[in-house]
Amino acid sequence: MKREDALYNWLQIQIVADARPDDRSALDTAAFFADILRDDHQAQEWEYRREGDWYVVRCVFAHEVWERRYPAEEAESLLAAIENEPRYNE
Repeated sequence: MKREDALYNWLQIQIVADARPDDRSALDTAAFFADILRDDHQAQEWEYRREGDWYVVRCVFAHEVWERRYPAEEAESLLAAIENEPRYNE
């Protein structure tokens, strides 16, 4: 998995995990993508923040700082899909 893809996948599921702290599947999947960032891409730290209509992700890969911006609507699309699925909200 490419670094950019791993970072974006982590962001999407971390948004879900943060919004649904009792969702064990979301938490486990976020941890899985964190492992990919750490193990496959040597990420040392990563975080995200919301700035208006954007999510900004900051990540350090082997002392190289990456900062990427993603449209909030796109980054939150997984959360929206889950919340709109009745079987996940029982």
